[in-house]
Amino acid sequence: MSTNEEELRALICDICNKVWQKGWVAANDGNVSVKIDDDTFLCTPTGISKSFITPDKLIKINAAGEILESNGDYRPSSEIKMHLRCYQDRDDVGAVLHAHPPVATAFALAHLPLDSYSLIESAIVIGSIPIASFGIPSTNEVPDSIAPFLPEHDVILLENHGALAVGSDLITAYYRMETLELVANTQYHARMLLGGEQEAEIPRETLEKLFALRPNYGVTGRHPGYKKYC
Repeated sequence: MSTNEEELRALICDICNKVWQKGWVAANDGNVSVKIDDDTFLCTPTGISKSFITPDKLIKINAAGEILESNGDYRPSSEIKMHLRCYQDRDDVGAVLHAHPPVATAFALAHLPLDSYSLIESAIVIGSIPIASFGIPSTNEVPDSIAPFLPEHDVILLENHGALAVGSDLITAYYRMETLELVANTQYHARMLLGGEQEAEIPRETLEKLFALRPNYGVTGRHPGYKKYC
């Protein structure tokens, strides 16, 4: 095993633990994967709490989802199909994180996209966040539902399910999930203060200035609001 792979295994476990500590997953929820090369990926196993994930439990698979290496009976989650679609459709994606952050997932349950440009973080970092239509887990319905949004979005809500974040690396994918929950939580409280009304958006003239800051902050990935800077 290369030093780089050892580091990736350790980082996946660290992210799994953070996701569990933050309450973004419960029991066996959620999954994480990272790209080693075009036909090799590491992913978390199914049926294990993210709080119990250790490097030896991670599975190595190929782009078809076939197991290349597994210590014992560990196997990938059926949701690995969603991860593999992200890698297939986006050559800039190096890691995928799926979780159920409570406030963001509440928006997905309420069928309310987080498409308001009202917070600086959402304007600069992740843009508006769509909701992919409901798909039966373990089927191709889920990857098919996210496919229309992948060209322009790094973060997607999954209807009645949870959320998905992609990134060039594991840390970037994790940060985007963290930003998603911040945006959802902030917008939720703003709407409560406004009696259920949607908060006011940042004016377009100001948004363009915020979009233009992306290169200065080293923000990578796709952004639906202003393609010039993506």
